[in-house]
Amino acid sequence: MTDRVALVTGASRGIGRAIAINLAASGHAVAVNYRSRSDAADEVVGTIEGAGGQAMAVAADAGRADAVTAMTTEIADKLGPITVLVNNAGVTDDDLLMRMKPEAWDRVIQTNLSSAYLCTRAVLRGMLKAKWGRIINVTSVSGLSGNPGQANYAAAKAGLVGLTKSVAKEVGSRGITANAVAPGFIETDMTEALGEDVRAAVLPAITLGRFGSPDDVAAAVGYLASEEAGYVTGQVLVVDGGLAF
Repeated sequence: MTDRVALVTGASRGIGRAIAINLAASGHAVAVNYRSRSDAADEVVGTIEGAGGQAMAVAADAGRADAVTAMTTEIADKLGPITVLVNNAGVTDDDLLMRMKPEAWDRVIQTNLSSAYLCTRAVLRGMLKAKWGRIINVTSVSGLSGNPGQANYAAAKAGLVGLTKSVAKEVGSRGITANAVAPGFIETDMTEALGEDVRAAVLPAITLGRFGSPDDVAAAVGYLASEEAGYVTGQVLVVDGGLAF
C-alpha cells in the first residue's frame, strides 16, 4: 500500500500519535493534524520519516469549517487526495451537568463531534470520486454507557456513533466504509490526570487487569483502515480490556 493518504486529527500525542505511526508503518502517507503543539507534531513526523515513511504536520482547528477546508486542500496539494480519515481530535471539560457552563458544553461538542462532521464532509467528495475510502471515528466507552461528570463528553462521543452509522449507510455503495473505535481507559495524558484513588477503583473492573496503551487502539484503527476490513462498516469496535461488556 503506497498510494493511500491518511489524515489523523489530534495526532500530536497519545492515541492520535500512535495511530499516525501505525498507519505510516502500513504504507500510508500521513497528515499529522494538530492545533497548537507544533513541536509534538514535528516529533511525530520525524519518527515516521525516520522509519522510512512519508508524513507532514498540518496545523488546524478541526472544529472550524474554514480551517478544515484550508487543511484538506493543503494535504491534497502536498500528499494527494485523502482516502483514510481518522477523526481523533478530542478534549474534556468535566463537571456535573447542573454546574456545567454553556461554553464547556460547546467547546467539547465542537472539538469532539463537530470536527468529525466537518472533516468527513471535506474528504467525502474525493473518496466518492475514487470509489474507495475509510472513515474511522474515535469515540469512547463513555459514549456507550455514559459517565457522571462527563455529560458533554459522553454526548459528543455518542453522537460520533450515530454519525458513523449514518455515514456508513450513505456511502457504502461507493466502496467507502465508516466505523468507530471505542477505547476504554488508555494510558494517555487524560488518564494520567486521574487521581490514584480513581485509577485503583477502575482497575478491578477491567477484565484484562490493566489500562490499555495507545498502540492497542492504533492496531484496531489500522485494521479498519486496511483492505482486509473492506466488508466491515457501521460498526463500533470496543477496545477496553473487557470493561464494558
